[in-house]
Amino acid sequence: MISHIVCFRFKPGVTWDDPRAAEAEKITREHPDHITEIRSWSVGRNTTVRTIAYDFALVGRFHDREALERYMVHPDHRRGVRAWSELSTWVAVDLDHSQDALIVEPVG
Repeated sequence: MISHIVCFRFKPGVTWDDPRAAEAEKITREHPDHITEIRSWSVGRNTTVRTIAYDFALVGRFHDREALERYMVHPDHRRGVRAWSELSTWVAVDLDHSQDALIVEPVG
């Protein structure tokens, strides 16, 4: 399982009042309707006022690296990339859970 995590930060002068932001959010929220490789999908606006915070984030889970790679070139994903690139910068990380060595046991 691969977790694909992306955090978006608006470019200077861009806020949620910008209609492009609402459109980029809508496209991203609807990715699971168009991209079958997505196993789970969670997106949302930031709720903290911390200066280090980003404005929007997503966590997508994919069966394996090949599924993630198909997602990355999917036309609907590319549409989202174009929408976000107009108004933000972002950082991403892909966690490969098959490499996880940590096992968390319940306390008590």
